[in-house]
Amino acid sequence: MTKKTHFIHLGLKDYKEAWDYQEEIFKRTVDQKIANRKLPESENVVTDNYLIFCQHPHVYTLGKSGNENHLLANEELLKQKEAVFYKINRGGDITYHGPGQIVGYPILDLDHFFTDIHKYLRYLEEGVIMTLKDYGIASGRIDGLTGVWIDWENAEKARKVCALGVKSSRWVTMHGFAFNVNTNLDYFNYIIPCGIQDKAVTSLEKELGHKVEIEEVETKLKNHLANIFEMELIE
Repeated sequence: MTKKTHFIHLGLKDYKEAWDYQEEIFKRTVDQKIANRKLPESENVVTDNYLIFCQHPHVYTLGKSGNENHLLANEELLKQKEAVFYKINRGGDITYHGPGQIVGYPILDLDHFFTDIHKYLRYLEEGVIMTLKDYGIASGRIDGLTGVWIDWENAEKARKVCALGVKSSRWVTMHGFAFNVNTNLDYFNYIIPCGIQDKAVTSLEKELGHKVEIEEVETKLKNHLANIFEMELIE
């Protein structure tokens, strides 16, 4: 077992390229775990963990259990907005990724940490909650709704600042979270975010009333996640 975790920053990365990159690491890790089962324990190869950060050009992604009707834009409007649309293999419904948003893809072998997907999601949320607290913003969770919310205790005012959607196999994770920092929130007008019609979305910029250095937010978030998961980050 190891909690050593490779931190990789891909910068602004095409969504499909980042997805393929994740899939390659994910498959390699799962295949190694399958191979290890056929070997004596003394010959097992230790699997690696990864924490990947990036931003994407404008893109909408729909999870495998999502409703395509929650995309409100037709092909012509998507082209006008320079956005693309993908159906993907994570959980959850539809969401938006774009510049000014921190997208995190932890590819972890949870056998090195804990084998509990619900706990894993709560830990990801906690990293964002602690980062927002660094900026004087209180946030929390809403029962039954994955993600991080501002004014989470007020049903009428609650607004999502971070969405989550993950996939796992043999306790290896992929996909992850999207944290709105300086995100252009107008792009959310063309979807029903996460299939939730009666809740708004927000960003760190909107809550503070000014833009924030995204690199600074990334550093805080990365460090909080490392502490929560007790990771030893390798950069």
